[in-house]
Amino acid sequence: MQLDLNLLTALDALLEEGSVAGAAARLHVTAPAMSRSLGRIRKATGDQILVRTGRSMVPTTRALAMRAQVHTLVQQAHQLLSAQQELDLAALDRVFTVRWHDAVTAACGTALIAAARRRAPGVRLRLSAEPGTDDAELRRGEVDLESSAGVPTLPDIRHRLVGRDRLVVAVRPGHPLAEGPLSPERYAAAEHLTVSRRGSLRDPIDDALTAHGLERRVAAAGPTASFALQLALATDLVVTLPDAVTRTVREQLGLVTLQPPLPLPEVPLYLLWHQRYDDDLAHAWLRDLATETVQAVFAPPATSQ
Repeated sequence: MQLDLNLLTALDALLEEGSVAGAAARLHVTAPAMSRSLGRIRKATGDQILVRTGRSMVPTTRALAMRAQVHTLVQQAHQLLSAQQELDLAALDRVFTVRWHDAVTAACGTALIAAARRRAPGVRLRLSAEPGTDDAELRRGEVDLESSAGVPTLPDIRHRLVGRDRLVVAVRPGHPLAEGPLSPERYAAAEHLTVSRRGSLRDPIDDALTAHGLERRVAAAGPTASFALQLALATDLVVTLPDAVTRTVREQLGLVTLQPPLPLPEVPLYLLWHQRYDDDLAHAWLRDLATETVQAVFAPPATSQ
């Protein structure tokens, strides 16, 4: 069967936008032309692809199953057939999905979106929450840029170290630990809170304490840094978090920041992407912009003269 490969581009737009009108606008064609393309896609696949539910359209089960593969094929075709030219940011029309740790998003997300809008107004950014389990969304092309505290193990995932954060201790105003010198023993004796999307009650801080012959009690685990800081404000729980990416939220909440009483490991921050984007000029621009934005947050805070 001979199949017009332009239908892949139409299918990708239809699945991305979820409507004939949205896909038509994205590809700069008329709605009737896109509707005819949808009809041809339905005939070729033997599936309805999009079905109407009330006033909107939703993808079928098969459409959901093929969406990632279709998107990857279209991106690969564009990269294969497009000549590498100078990047025109003013004319760039692209959607990027960025999946960062919640603390990094809170610290850098606003600046990233603002900078992208200033330099490339046609670019749209989707800041996605981290999943509860590891997955292959980078490999499938569903995520363009990700943050991580560790180097990836998969050979096709690229990485760039953009900064190292130090850990600090946050407690509510009037907390007993804020009074007097903070010794390792006082720190370990307090009730602690961990931040873990999987609910883990142990992290590298426990290893550091064990090396000093100490053990702490972790009373709770929170899924995000913002939740942990809110809980620390409302209770006597102690939370130990990266400094730079939580500084603004700590200051807004009025939390007291203490220096750890023992050496704790630094927290590296890496940006990850799939190797298919190595030579993608637009993606390289996004990586550089994200690096610039994150490193601005990692810079030492300005001191008043």
